[in-house]
Amino acid sequence: MKNLSRLLFAMLFVLVYSNANAQDKNNPWQITIATNAVDAYPSGDGAPFSETIFSKYVDVDNYNILPSLSSVSVSKYIGDGFSFGIAGSLNKIENWGEDANGDALSVDDLSYYAADGTIKYNIGEVLDWKTFEPYLGVGGGYTWIDEVGAGTLNGTLGFNLWFNENIGLTVQSAYKHAFEDYLNTHFQHTVGISIKFGGADADGDGIYDKDDACPDVPGLEAFNGCPDTDGDGIEDSKDSCPNEAGLAELNGCPDTDGDGIADKDDACPTVAGLKALSGCPDADGDGVRDGDDKCPNTPGAAANNGCPWPDTDGDGVLDKDDKCPQVVGTVANNGCPEVTEEVQKTLNEYAKTILFDTGRSTIKTQSEGVLKDIISILNEYSTATFTVEGHTDSVGRESTNQKLSESRANSVKDYLVANGISTSRLSAVGHGEAKPIDSNKTRKGRANNRRVEINLIK
Repeated sequence: MKNLSRLLFAMLFVLVYSNANAQDKNNPWQITIATNAVDAYPSGDGAPFSETIFSKYVDVDNYNILPSLSSVSVSKYIGDGFSFGIAGSLNKIENWGEDANGDALSVDDLSYYAADGTIKYNIGEVLDWKTFEPYLGVGGGYTWIDEVGAGTLNGTLGFNLWFNENIGLTVQSAYKHAFEDYLNTHFQHTVGISIKFGGADADGDGIYDKDDACPDVPGLEAFNGCPDTDGDGIEDSKDSCPNEAGLAELNGCPDTDGDGIADKDDACPTVAGLKALSGCPDADGDGVRDGDDKCPNTPGAAANNGCPWPDTDGDGVLDKDDKCPQVVGTVANNGCPEVTEEVQKTLNEYAKTILFDTGRSTIKTQSEGVLKDIISILNEYSTATFTVEGHTDSVGRESTNQKLSESRANSVKDYLVANGISTSRLSAVGHGEAKPIDSNKTRKGRANNRRVEINLIK
């Protein structure tokens, strides 16, 4: 008996030690260390369900109790509330049934050995009871009294009372019906401590698969078994930079220059900069990042590579807006000089001296000098537009005079265009004898009326 107790204790020690680090609330394995009591009453009339079967169920005078480690069972959860287990137990029998007077029958220190297998149904799981788990069981086994043994059919009723996720109290009562007459039908009661252990851990991270959100990848308990590869306290699934330690506010990405822009989005990751410039600096604040700014310390324009626009002619109009950047002009005239009344007067004094062949639109060669002077003035005011106007005296038919004035105006215009003045800046019109500036009754007056004018279009 003593040797068998030692053997059972050794089996228990090995099982508990090898699984002590693997216990978990979801673990399917359960081991129970118990003390058992064997009650051979009632033997009755041999009927398995006689009237006397529970009449002395709690009469401890008939119990054979071995107050030490005397039963060990191991069971595994199968699923849907069912588990299967095997148990080994021993006892010392001093009372075996009753005599005709109802007194316990004493025997001479018989040895009791039993090996049983049981399928249990956990009622507590079905009812979702976490702490108190009643169960029912059915199974069979073999029981020896000294060296005589017989098979048994067992019915089991019991409960587990869990103190925490792994350790609890188990109380069980089994009715064991013997198939042979030489072995009495009897009860075996057990009370013991149970330990749950042995869950699956596919990735070996110490977190069992049932609780592991990442069962195939080693991880951390803080993240339900999911990894944090870079160790920055942000699990990989939520980490935009899982291989580089970073900041929580940047979803786990680093910010080397501390400008609040993650390195992966920072065009200048080693120099603090602005979000609007993708993390690059702008020393002069002109909106052009320093790397692209040819004048990084002077505010300028993006279109001018970060440099200020020049004003070459110094007229207060920047070259980018100055239609005459090399000539001093006015702001009102987009940087170009304006044609004054004095210039207009001078222009027309020259124009009036242009001579034509009599009755024709051909310009006389002696007028080339004055035409050059006119061209010089027009070039000075390169953005101004003008109308060349032809006039005649009243001699002759009005229709003829009209055509002649138009023809002479166009001749002057053509000359100017042929000598470099853009055609877009000139137009020509003839007024005939309609706009005299002097009397047509005198030779001098008629000479004054025969003229060409070049007037500014405003």
